[in-house]
Amino acid sequence: MDPVFADFATRPAKLSNAVARQHRCVIAPSYVVVASGGRLDVDFMVPDGEEITEAVLRLSVLGAAAPIDAAVNGEPVVKGFQLPTDEGPDTVREYVLTVPGTALRPGANVLAIHNADEDEDEDDGVVRLRTVTLDSAQHDGRARRASGYGAGERSGWIFATERRRLGASAWQPAADLRFRIDRSETREKAGEWHPVTRLAWRGTTGAESSVAFRSDLSGFHGHFRDADGSLGELRGTLTGPLPQTGRVAGSAAQHFTTEEEHDGVWSPAGRLRLLLDDGGAPVDRVTWSDRSGATTSLSVLVPVAAGRPSGPGERRDVTELVSQVWASDEFTDFGEVAQNLIRSGGKWLAHEQDPELSFTFDLPVALSAYSLTSANDVPERDPEDWVLEGSPDGRSWTLLDSREGETFQGRYRSREFVLARSEAHRHYRLRITDNHGADETQLQEVRFFDGGATTAAPGVCDFVGHHQGADAEPVGYRGLRIPAPLSGADEEGGADAGELLAVDFSDTARNLQDAARLLEQLTRYLRP
Repeated sequence: MDPVFADFATRPAKLSNAVARQHRCVIAPSYVVVASGGRLDVDFMVPDGEEITEAVLRLSVLGAAAPIDAAVNGEPVVKGFQLPTDEGPDTVREYVLTVPGTALRPGANVLAIHNADEDEDEDDGVVRLRTVTLDSAQHDGRARRASGYGAGERSGWIFATERRRLGASAWQPAADLRFRIDRSETREKAGEWHPVTRLAWRGTTGAESSVAFRSDLSGFHGHFRDADGSLGELRGTLTGPLPQTGRVAGSAAQHFTTEEEHDGVWSPAGRLRLLLDDGGAPVDRVTWSDRSGATTSLSVLVPVAAGRPSGPGERRDVTELVSQVWASDEFTDFGEVAQNLIRSGGKWLAHEQDPELSFTFDLPVALSAYSLTSANDVPERDPEDWVLEGSPDGRSWTLLDSREGETFQGRYRSREFVLARSEAHRHYRLRITDNHGADETQLQEVRFFDGGATTAAPGVCDFVGHHQGADAEPVGYRGLRIPAPLSGADEEGGADAGELLAVDFSDTARNLQDAARLLEQLTRYLRP
């Protein structure tokens, strides 16, 4: 039997071999409320010819719960079951129930979870369901692993965020908060991850934020101090988990191999995966606490992008490290768009005399110079006056260069401009304040150069900090940045690329086939 999994802690709910139906239920941000007399039905499939002697049903419930009835295909699994209510209202607890194999049948099956509370006037007479899993006893736990319920995915979240400055009455939308903190990448650390309860961070501009999460991680509340010293409140609502792998909105998790210091001796402490993106400058300090009572604090060496190798003293072209280009205006009908400025072929044309361009790099880059190339026609469209500004977060800008009365001696002519000050920024903005008299402004190319300095050799570590486990003494904690592991790789021993690629493709094919088969069978079952 394919594992059955229904996760109502995310929006939309995540399902595997399951279709959920409800009666008298309410959808909450991170769970489903089954009201008094309500019922949640989960339809699932059992292949023909498969014999299951016993299955295990796990129900993850938030806080105190009303009595629960559970049945599979009408055969009772439990009636009036209720856990003790001596723990807090926000505690996540798990019901583990045994389903006899005789209750299962080939083809379509129905798991019914019923709120057996008959007193609808009781405030606590509800069941707050977070997850439901069902699998054969032989493979108990496979449903949780197959559906990403383990530490790997649960360590990453996306929150829609709002800010309210001190003295203001209205909340204003802000960039999403995306974070992943995972100390459980190795098999030895597989059970170590616990939900984060508090999180604080500082960006390279000096802006700071601190938040505390609700017990079910459905949201947070906190405060911030911007780089200019202004204060305010911060709040967020969970919108879903981060993808298990790959880049997220232009950000990628950093991977470290770590060590802890005990009695003056550094010893391996597994791996750390860290991603924290609030839409601002790169983070260079982060502190967090988890539900187990452990606390960790790090100061991170922020990597700086480097261009192609060059001879001593020669500038390096780092334009290829630009990940995003934006323009206040561009001539899309003829394909004369801003993206052409960093790639060969085509030009950029704006129907403005004073357009703006912004360029975002993957990592902060310390530019020493830049060049502009005139386009094919109408010299009056050439820029004449402009400023170049840099920003670590895309919000606060620093003037790096200012030009007036500049000219280009012909078409397709490149001019290089050296910066008087070189600072590492991730965002650069070219504000053209005037051209040579036309109603449009154009450029053929924009190139960026760093100082050509030799990249620093790897050090002993890329972060330093401390870690303190629950009821333990604090210890030194440090880490060395390493490449992200391949998806599906054995993180200790590894495997060759051919084997990993074959496994990835075969798993994808199998999952698609299973999904198609399940959809076909459930369609026949649910058809009137």
